[in-house]
Amino acid sequence: MFIQTEQTPNPATLKFLPGRDVMGSGTADFATAEAAKRSPLAEHLFTVEGVTGVFLGCDFITVTKAGDKDWHLLKPAILGAIMEHFTSGRPIVAAPAAASEGAAGEEDSEVVAQIKDLIETRVRPAVAQDGGDIILQGFEDGIVFLHLQGSCSGCPSSTATLKAGIENMLKHYVPEVVEVRAVM
Repeated sequence: MFIQTEQTPNPATLKFLPGRDVMGSGTADFATAEAAKRSPLAEHLFTVEGVTGVFLGCDFITVTKAGDKDWHLLKPAILGAIMEHFTSGRPIVAAPAAASEGAAGEEDSEVVAQIKDLIETRVRPAVAQDGGDIILQGFEDGIVFLHLQGSCSGCPSSTATLKAGIENMLKHYVPEVVEVRAVM
C-alpha cells in the first residue's frame, strides 16, 4: 500500500491519501480521542503522541498535530497506523455519525437552497482539496453560518477564505447574503 501525503494551507495539518475510499460519502471530524471511539481508524491515530485531531474525508485523512511536534517525527508513525488499519480489514467508522446538515431540511427557503447548492458544488470540492470540509449551519438575517472542519478548522488562512472567497461568491450569486461567519 502506498500512501501519499499533501501539505495543506494549515501548517498544523497534513493530508494523507491512501489511494482508496476512506468514507466513500460524507465526512467525520474527531477533535478528541474520546470522540474518536466510534472510529477504529481515528482511535488508532490518536494513539500517536502529538495527534490532536483527525478528519476523515471521502478518499483522504487529515491529521492535526500539536504545535510543539514536528511532522518529520510524526509522519512515519501516522503512515504506519493508517497502513496497519487498512490491512487489518477493520471498519473505518463502527457507528454512523449523526447527520451534519446544519440548516433546516424539507422547508428550506429558496435562498437557503441556493446557498446550499453553491456550497455543495463550488465550495466543498475546493475545501476538500485542502483536506477539510465546510458545513452550512444556518442562514439568518442575511448571515450565513458555516462550520469548518479538518484542515480548515484553525487554519491561519480560513478567515481570508471565508471573507474574500466564500462571502464574495455568495454575495454575488445570492443578493440576500450580507455576511459569512464561522461557527465552532
